[in-house]
Amino acid sequence: MTQPIRLGVNIDHIATLRNARGGRHPDPLRAAKLAEQAGADGITAHLREDRRHIVDRDIERLSAELTVPLNLEMAATQEMLEIARQHRPHACCLVPERRAEVTTEGGLDVAGQQDTLKRFVDELGAAGARVSLFIDPERQQLEAAAAIGAPVVELHTGAYCDAFLEAAAQGQAPDDATHRELDRIVEGARLAAALGLECHAGHGLTFDTVKPVAALPQVVELNIGHFLIGEATFTGLDAAIRRMRELMDQAREAAAAAL
Repeated sequence: MTQPIRLGVNIDHIATLRNARGGRHPDPLRAAKLAEQAGADGITAHLREDRRHIVDRDIERLSAELTVPLNLEMAATQEMLEIARQHRPHACCLVPERRAEVTTEGGLDVAGQQDTLKRFVDELGAAGARVSLFIDPERQQLEAAAAIGAPVVELHTGAYCDAFLEAAAQGQAPDDATHRELDRIVEGARLAAALGLECHAGHGLTFDTVKPVAALPQVVELNIGHFLIGEATFTGLDAAIRRMRELMDQAREAAAAAL
């Protein structure tokens, strides 16, 4: 039986909008509570070194007031480790971080940083967090994640989404590049399961790109943020999340029926 798929809603860009002007509005905590009411199974927030969107006070409030799990996205730094130990979120997703990037540009190089990342996996796990590694869907990275004892991986779906949107912008159906990138995710999810890793996915997913990823039986959670916050400016956050939830569930049900 194909298990249900969870939706984690990333609220970073509610904080981006707030920070553009300063003050307290719009409030990320309010967005998180609305997301829960609309069907989100968890909330994701990325506390960056430069605090460009989510800030420490947001993590304090989310940790204290959420009734769904909080997934803290963080770089593998001592500062973030101490913050995670203090607030003890349900989950911590280790992501690469460069100050100059606009958004996360790719997955962690787990294979090249095994010793460093193993320490964070072990210490965060000891603090009670479900630890995941944000990686590209590549065999080398998946095998390295398993080797250092990470219980969860989150597959980077950005290249697939970018290829899909590029074809759409040219008035074309999904092209060979789109299918190649989707195939990488399919194979990555299968390998993750074979290695005993819980498999999540996210980055760049939209109403148009979510179904093929949500249909993968090995993927148990999707984390989606930027698109939902952008769509909310037109339809409202509740409607955007409910529509995403509906599409994910449709894809899952269709995949189960095809078995």
